[in-house]
This record gives sequence, C-alpha cells and structure tokens, in this order.
Amino acid sequence: MQLKKNKYVYLLGGLLLLYACSKAPSGILSEKKMQAVLTDMQIAEAMIGVDYKAYQDSGYKEALYESVFQKHKITQATYDSSLVWYGKNLDVFMKMYERVRNDLDEQLRGLGNVQASATTSTKNDSVDIWPRRPYFIFTPEAPFNGLTFDIKPQRNYSSGSRFVLGMRVWGINSNMTHFPEVRISIVQADTVITVNNVITTDGYHKTTIQSMPTRQVKEVYGVIRLDNTDANYFRIYTDSLNLMRYNYRSDFTQAADSTSVEATDTPQ
Repeated sequence: MQLKKNKYVYLLGGLLLLYACSKAPSGILSEKKMQAVLTDMQIAEAMIGVDYKAYQDSGYKEALYESVFQKHKITQATYDSSLVWYGKNLDVFMKMYERVRNDLDEQLRGLGNVQASATTSTKNDSVDIWPRRPYFIFTPEAPFNGLTFDIKPQRNYSSGSRFVLGMRVWGINSNMTHFPEVRISIVQADTVITVNNVITTDGYHKTTIQSMPTRQVKEVYGVIRLDNTDANYFRIYTDSLNLMRYNYRSDFTQAADSTSVEATDTPQ
C-alpha cells in the first residue's frame, strides 16, 4: 500500500514538473530548449561580431545559423516562431536570458572574449564603458534581431552612478508595427534596477538609468532588440553606440535631457 502511494506521489510530482516546464504553447520551443538554442545563437553572433569581415557575405552567416538549427534538430521556422512568442512574453524571455548568460559565462571561457574587457572603475566624472562594436544593423530576416551586452567591472562602479546609453538610429518608417527596444539593468547588492525604452523615430536617442546612492554597482547588462515579425522595413541602422557612466554628483545635466524612463526596483 505504501509502495502504491509513493508511486502516485512520484507520478503527481512528475506531472507538476512537466506543467511547470511547459509554459510555451504547442509548436513553440520549451524554455529549456530555447535556452540551449539561444546560448548557441549568442556564440554564433559573437563569432560574427569578432570576425565580422569574414561574415560580410550573408551566405556564411546563414550557414553558421543553420549549423545551430541542425545541432538542436529544429528548423528556422520553429526558431523564428519561438522568438516571436518569447518576444511577446518579455518577462519570461528575460528570466530565461538570465540563464543563458550563466551558460555563456561557462561556455565562452574556452572561446575567448566576445566583447571588450569590462572597463575598470575610475574616478573620472565620465567614461564610455560600451564593450561592443559601435554600430549594428537590424534586418527582418535576422534569427536574433539585436545585440546584448554584459559589463562586470574589475572593481565595482561607485554608488549613485548614472548610465546613459546613446545611439544614432535611421531607417524607421511610419508603416512599422514594432520598433527597436532598449532594456538596461544594473545590479546593486541584492537589487536589480531596470529601464525600458522604445525608439519610434530616426535620430539620436538616449536611455538613462540611475543607480541608488547607497550601493555600488557590480554589473550593467542589457539588450537592444527588434521584434523581427515586422517586415515593413528594409534595414534599420544604428551607429555611434556608447554607454556613458557618470559619477555621482558629476555634471550630467545634458545626459539627463534624454528619452529615459523611470527605473523600478526588482528583487533578484
């Protein structure tokens, strides 16, 4: 009798676990599967970013992406549909992407840096800490239409630091239904502060995030992305990408005059 009872307990536990891991609908990659695919896609994007001249031919890029799809036994159509679903469920995507970042920390150690080393802490009033190349092109056919960044300084940034992500954008038109989104997060002790910004016009744009004045900043990370279900544009170009860090009480009056949004604290 006890054995049968335990059998039902294990069965119930398995069903609950299956339900917990099945947030995505039928035809969409599960979070676990999508996490594994995104990890490899980020490595592929890193390879292109490090040696972008070798991948100027779109055929080479497509072959690289296809190798990821073959590895995970999926089609690009399934991947694209999954990206659309997770793009509409951004909270689920960002939690999953946290795990992707952890996977990358483990896997990329043997592949070398995919971005410049984190800028060390400095007493200068302002410094550009952007770690990637200063330009990016959004295209409707891109498997992952965006880029990510993750900055972990050797020494924590000072408390009260303000961070301003700036970029020049052109190629946006009135027929688009989706627009580039900017998401920046900073980690202070047990608190994560996040801001979001949507870019709807051409021109120079800034997104500002202010840290709390009582805790040092140990990490700055984020994503710049565009939902690639929208084909009502040819390409959207960004350049002059920079991420300025301003020390607390420094003169950042001009930096504050930007298209920023208020940050909200979110416990880890």
